[in-house]
Amino acid sequence: MKGVFIINVRARIIHIHQSKACTRPLLRKLLAKDPSLSSLYQLSAHDLIHEYQLTSKQANQLIGDLHDNSMLAQMEQDLTRFKIWTIIDHDYPKALKMIPDPPYVLYGLGNPGLIHHTPSISVVGTRNPSSEAKRKMHVILTPLVEDDWLLVSGMALGIDGYAHRIANHFHGKTIAVLGGGLNFPYPKKHEQLFKTLVSQQLVISEYPPNTRPERYFFPERNRIISGLAFGTLVVEAQERSGSLITVDQALEQGREVYAVPGCVYLEQTQGCHKLIQDGAKLVQNTYDLMEEWQEHGEKWCRTLTHLQ
Repeated sequence: MKGVFIINVRARIIHIHQSKACTRPLLRKLLAKDPSLSSLYQLSAHDLIHEYQLTSKQANQLIGDLHDNSMLAQMEQDLTRFKIWTIIDHDYPKALKMIPDPPYVLYGLGNPGLIHHTPSISVVGTRNPSSEAKRKMHVILTPLVEDDWLLVSGMALGIDGYAHRIANHFHGKTIAVLGGGLNFPYPKKHEQLFKTLVSQQLVISEYPPNTRPERYFFPERNRIISGLAFGTLVVEAQERSGSLITVDQALEQGREVYAVPGCVYLEQTQGCHKLIQDGAKLVQNTYDLMEEWQEHGEKWCRTLTHLQ
């Protein structure tokens, strides 16, 4: 088979992206050298090693995957079951085109139109929130949901799950970004939440659907959580919390960062207090965020409108 089955560049991006040997940097190089990606199917492992500085193992795996009929069959099945965006699609989310390292492929289940909704804000925080976290989130986020804001989070235990549930309970909008393929929702405790979000909201992942979650996927996916919104709100986080990775991504992307203060003696608030000391904007109530959107929202929307 010489790739005649892959009829256009969009399908080739999806196909190549399925291979575990194809990283984002490699796909970037492949597209830079051959925007049609058609020549790749004619290359040998030796060619890949020489032209793209791949290891022998990576080159052989990529060649094997590209000529594996079962991977083609899986792609055809995925195309019928999932909404798939590629970076060259007209409906690829413009907010992600603005970030330094956008995903080349996104898979979705649910309402795909939500991916373009504004205003949107990312909500992140600890998996072990304090007893007052739900109350803080209800007071700050419920009015936003009722004002048609969309909440983006990662479907993790704790703060993430609260954010999705608040949006859904009050008939609002939310997107969950997973750290694994959509056929393997994680964590298991949120299996019912996943089903609810798929039926009423949107769940997305950059990983092919049959990809099992890996530890390093979660910090990697955080750039998508922050990238889909004009700002990131940290509700509770320990000083060395993984949520602060999302903050770093947001800052790298030029997005706003907000933090909710709490009791000085709670471990779960130390990360937020440190963020505020370092320049994050303190959020005490809903109006603080609405005021921020009034200040930055018009510029944000104008940027998205003019982005090609």
